Amino acid sequence: MVHRNAPLSETGRLRLAQCVVDDGWPLRRAAERFQVAVTTAARWSARYRVEGPTGMADRSSRPHRSPNQTPTRTERRIIKVRVIRRWGPARIAYLLGLNVSTVHKVLSRYGWLDCGGSTARPDG
Repeated sequence: MVHRNAPLSETGRLRLAQCVVDDGWPLRRAAERFQVAVTTAARWSARYRVEGPTGMADRSSRPHRSPNQTPTRTERRIIKVRVIRRWGPARIAYLLGLNVSTVHKVLSRYGWLDCGGSTARPDG
């Protein structure tokens, strides 16, 4: 799905790339014609050279890897403290020497953070 403010749809990207690659337009001229930056025109034309028309489709913005993801062992320690002591994110973070936001994310991800008064897991 194209972002609503995106200047080019898939067909527009294809036309831009074909003008540069097939018709030999300079990048600057194509960028002016399609009202995008020269770097954008270069990106789409390079992708067209490598992948052809199929390369003009939108790609996922999800990262391929997360090098700063919280280690599994730390996540388990957070959950263990939550279950045993029934503490909130701030106290758990202080005990384990972590950021409160990190603890909050882990508890939310595993369903151990509740907005009510109960400390029980929402699904069990």
